[in-house]
Amino acid sequence: MYSGHHGWLVQWLQRKLGNSGDAADLAQDTYVRVATGRTMPRPEEARPYLVRIAHNLVIDLYRRRKLEAAYLEALAALPEAVSPSHEDTMIVLQTLGAIDCALAGLPAKVREAFFMSQFDGMTYSAIADALGIAVATVRKHMLTATRACFLAMQDPGAAPASR
Repeated sequence: MYSGHHGWLVQWLQRKLGNSGDAADLAQDTYVRVATGRTMPRPEEARPYLVRIAHNLVIDLYRRRKLEAAYLEALAALPEAVSPSHEDTMIVLQTLGAIDCALAGLPAKVREAFFMSQFDGMTYSAIADALGIAVATVRKHMLTATRACFLAMQDPGAAPASR
């Protein structure tokens, strides 16, 4: 699969990203995902399979860069006396990326309940009504999401792939 489709995949990614370095990195990451995956597509399904994986990696790349840019923008607004060191900044960015990756790997309703609670300030009852689920299910979703965030913060370098 690698020798038959690698060049094509890199070109596809270059057209998507406009950057040969990122394209080469994501093509390599795509094949790592294929090698560590549970299934291998039939030869006639190889390109759609590779595109699906690569597309998800592109989404992850853009999400990570957007998160990093927002953090760096917030840092730039701080007075220099309270700005974190470069090392601390890198640790925070790595941790944010790991949390983002962990949350992206959760089922959509779990992620949605977590975001409604943490970012919208909604109560569990309001979340249950909005999602059409029981409050007990919201509690389970919150526990699942909080546990995923906690585990990502414990070892940001070992966060599971989001897709």
